[in-house]
Amino acid sequence: MADADLRALPALLGADDPAIFSVHRAQGASPFLLLADHAGQQVPRALADLGLPQAELDRHIGWDIGIGGTTRALAERLDAWAIEQTYSRLLIDCNRPLVSPTLIPEVSDHTLVPGNAGLSPAQRQQRIDAIHAPYHARIDAELDARRDAGRPTLLVMMHSFTPVMNGMQRPWHAGVLYHQDTRFAHALLQALRDEGDLVVGDNEPYSVNSSSDYAVPVHGEGRGLVHVELEIRQDLIADAAGQQAWAERLARIFSALQPQLLAFG
Repeated sequence: MADADLRALPALLGADDPAIFSVHRAQGASPFLLLADHAGQQVPRALADLGLPQAELDRHIGWDIGIGGTTRALAERLDAWAIEQTYSRLLIDCNRPLVSPTLIPEVSDHTLVPGNAGLSPAQRQQRIDAIHAPYHARIDAELDARRDAGRPTLLVMMHSFTPVMNGMQRPWHAGVLYHQDTRFAHALLQALRDEGDLVVGDNEPYSVNSSSDYAVPVHGEGRGLVHVELEIRQDLIADAAGQQAWAERLARIFSALQPQLLAFG
């Protein structure tokens, strides 16, 4: 792919399109740092909703329902730096490696995505350059600044999952995901189970690996940070009351775990 091919494309983001991420509690004092890669469902105006009706963008395929509000509420309670990605995971999935076949999916949960069909290498690179790369560059900049200032970081990747997938009801209220580093994950898994009213998945309903995920392998394992990926079932955080309740629960649990987690570092 030549640079000329990229330059020949019309601009992906226009003046009326929103910023690609939002940072909350930019001066937060907490060691916790929250990432919400799938918080948004926006599509650049130039791509006309990727050829999809709004009802499809509103489904779990378009974003992690409820996780943006939950992340913001948790950041407020912890005084923690947090970042939300603005654009739909159907446009480009910011928790996928660049070589992943699901980085820009042509089909998602049986839904064809017309705006992703038959993209040229230049069109794919344009989305990487406009969305994926600057989003992760902002995270890298924050992590670099904290490292250089000698500040500890406890990294949490915030996600939500659909209650039903492929016709199967999922029993978990939440899932704790991890790959090679289990320090945060095992502590959080036990703390959530100790709540007494939750069914908690251990690397369920998903698992993490370096070929299907980006944030854990790159920002967590790649930097040697104490980290975890947390999944919350979407029906539990679909409204403000659920988001506030989960933020309250997680703030209490994270605060209790903080001394143990910092000792790992």
